[in-house]
Amino acid sequence: MNRRDTLKTLAALPMLSVAGSLMAAPATKTRLLFVFLRGGYDAANLLIPISSQFYYDSRPNIAIARPSTELNSALPLNADWGLHPVLRESIFPLFTNGQAAFIPFSGTDDVSRSHFETQDSIELGQPLDRSKNYRSGFLNRLAATLNGIGSISFTDRLPFILQGNLQVPNAALRTLAKSAVDNRQSSIIASMYKGTGLSQQVNEGFIVRDDVMREMASEMDAANRNAITAKGFELEARRIAKLMKDKYNIGFIDVGGWDTHVGEGGASGYLAGRLDELGRGLAGFAQEMGNEWRDTVTIVVSEFGRTFRENGNRGTDHGHGSVYWILGGGIQGGNMLGEQVRVEQATLFQKRDYPVLNEYRSIFGGLFARMYGLNTNQLEEIFPGAKTRDIGII
Repeated sequence: MNRRDTLKTLAALPMLSVAGSLMAAPATKTRLLFVFLRGGYDAANLLIPISSQFYYDSRPNIAIARPSTELNSALPLNADWGLHPVLRESIFPLFTNGQAAFIPFSGTDDVSRSHFETQDSIELGQPLDRSKNYRSGFLNRLAATLNGIGSISFTDRLPFILQGNLQVPNAALRTLAKSAVDNRQSSIIASMYKGTGLSQQVNEGFIVRDDVMREMASEMDAANRNAITAKGFELEARRIAKLMKDKYNIGFIDVGGWDTHVGEGGASGYLAGRLDELGRGLAGFAQEMGNEWRDTVTIVVSEFGRTFRENGNRGTDHGHGSVYWILGGGIQGGNMLGEQVRVEQATLFQKRDYPVLNEYRSIFGGLFARMYGLNTNQLEEIFPGAKTRDIGII
């Protein structure tokens, strides 16, 4: 294997960030899993405004029925809001136990309605009126502020949210069934970089790969013995829990498939299937964390919501305000948080979307302050120029 082939092999590794470094075991009990739903999910059919007749008038084909004895009707959360019925066995029990909460009318002040632009601006966490630094994501800045606690991205490539001065590994768990290089090749590659400035990063990169592979092998064996049939996001979420319990304080994963322009469905159909998978995955993550769940916070976001009215294809188009989820064993959940308004024509943003009343940098800054005891100067490093707000979740 020559040097050129070696570089090509390293670049092709799906589960290894060569620039990443292996972090020490967590020095604090607090853990954070950040889940990004790419595509802009339809928050109005996740958290249903059951007290709004305007909702039902706006969605004649895809609305979720008000709570009733029917299994396909919304699950009652309070007098104004209901939850999608496919989450009956996963998220609804967490909510009723005070371990899940929702923040309606959340998002960014970015009004481009562009998937990529809005995703980028959220991940960077920087003021919209300044030039963007794509090498500085807010989770990287958070980890650096916390003295470089163990962080990892469960993705093919390191996302903007974890890029920055602190080196962070990435590992796409779904592609780890077979390693791109064997142990012999690993030794050759390591020896080629011995004594160079990249020696430590290369060696630690292989350690990250081997750690993740061992965890996966153990989980696969358990599945075969106990006939576990979990798949998709639920399986990946359980793998993430196994890794985060032992090694990492901050984790990131993104889940695609939320751009529902056509055939979205209502109580059943395409969106319902995605929410079911997501809900089972998040509940599986909570279960797998075991006793550590009490010290874990999970945040679920998307770049924007969808248009409030359904379109001519029984779907929804790019919108603005969304609904964020906060889950954890030690949170003050079981309610809706942040500023809210009644859902009517007059309260829509530009007469078409949910407004953003709870700006994400503000609410996450307040959340991080509670979780980690951060002061004003530290929060300014993570979310420069943001006015953080405590929403009372912790």
